[in-house]
Amino acid sequence: MHEAEAGRARLASALIANGSLHSDWLASYNAVPRHWFVPDQIWPGQGDGVRQGEAINRHADPTTWWNAVYSDVPLTTQWDDGEHAGDGRGTMPTSSNSMPTMVFSMLAALDVEDSHRVLEIGTGTGWNAALLSHRLGSGNVVTVEVDKDNAAEAQLRLARARHSPTLVVGDGSKGHPDGAPYDRVIATCSVRRVPHSWVAQTKPGGVIVAPWGPEYGGEAVVRLTVAEDGTASGRFVASSAFMRLRQQRTARPGSLEYLSGPWPTDGAKSSTRLSPEEVGGWLAMFAIGVQVPQAFPLIERYADGTYTLWLHDTAVTSWATVDWEPDRTAYEVVQAGPRSLWNEVVAAWRWWDGQGRPGFDRFGLTVSPDDGQTVWLDSPNNPLPSRG
Repeated sequence: MHEAEAGRARLASALIANGSLHSDWLASYNAVPRHWFVPDQIWPGQGDGVRQGEAINRHADPTTWWNAVYSDVPLTTQWDDGEHAGDGRGTMPTSSNSMPTMVFSMLAALDVEDSHRVLEIGTGTGWNAALLSHRLGSGNVVTVEVDKDNAAEAQLRLARARHSPTLVVGDGSKGHPDGAPYDRVIATCSVRRVPHSWVAQTKPGGVIVAPWGPEYGGEAVVRLTVAEDGTASGRFVASSAFMRLRQQRTARPGSLEYLSGPWPTDGAKSSTRLSPEEVGGWLAMFAIGVQVPQAFPLIERYADGTYTLWLHDTAVTSWATVDWEPDRTAYEVVQAGPRSLWNEVVAAWRWWDGQGRPGFDRFGLTVSPDDGQTVWLDSPNNPLPSRG
């Protein structure tokens, strides 16, 4: 097991150096090796963290597999809700063993104490549940997984590691009321809306840590504190890129479904000096997305390196295109439908730019008992404008 020991030590040093792994979680890190919770076939993350590399099989290439497991990257373990088989990449990644920096950063934000009871949404491979079980005791951990096959495999891995948290197969958006109330709730999948069931099942003063992102794109981990009146509020603490909670996925129609005839059909042409490059960063997309609801972008790239930014609304009524070419100072725009989507994006970007391009840590979120959600800047009294 030399490869495992060397890899674990190397990764631990990297996580301590980047500030994600603290002394209070080091014993759990050492007691619950990551490789116990990684299947034989994986697709390691690469580049920007939201793309997957080629498949690696433990039996065919053990050295590369060990190196991937003890690298600070996410490991995709399932495609297309289990419908995909084979060595190639599927259409959509649907389960993973998360990036270790993100795992331990979120556990640090959770700020557990020895007596705390924790609800985890998204068991995945079981590694996070095992870390929590080692730290708090299995009897204080409930973990919910929607995929029965993932749940069964995680149960086996947890048992082999001698941990036995309550593992529930079901809809994570509903939490697990039979085990409530909880001191802490942590989600290992992203949401567009924090289900109020999570708030209702958390004790006043308790904490919810979850990746949150608008439909448009961009995402960050939010840390909410639950109040006596059933609200929950708090700041975003770090950028993130998680797979969406299955109950909150939305269909994303292709561009051709928006056109009533040959392009540009009934679109109105104009030009813009705001480059599509300016609005494509993860933070910029977040700042735009919280102001431009029910809309999302797609990129159509061409062989010469140019591309078209498509904007669509989820109601399939409005669309826009912006053509990017290098060395241009003005870009062609076409828009159609009741919403002028590019105008909305420009207004949202200009607001963000005018505020000094604030980072994730200046944004916050408040969740109300009526399932309302408000994103704010610096203070709950300063909600962001909505442009949809």
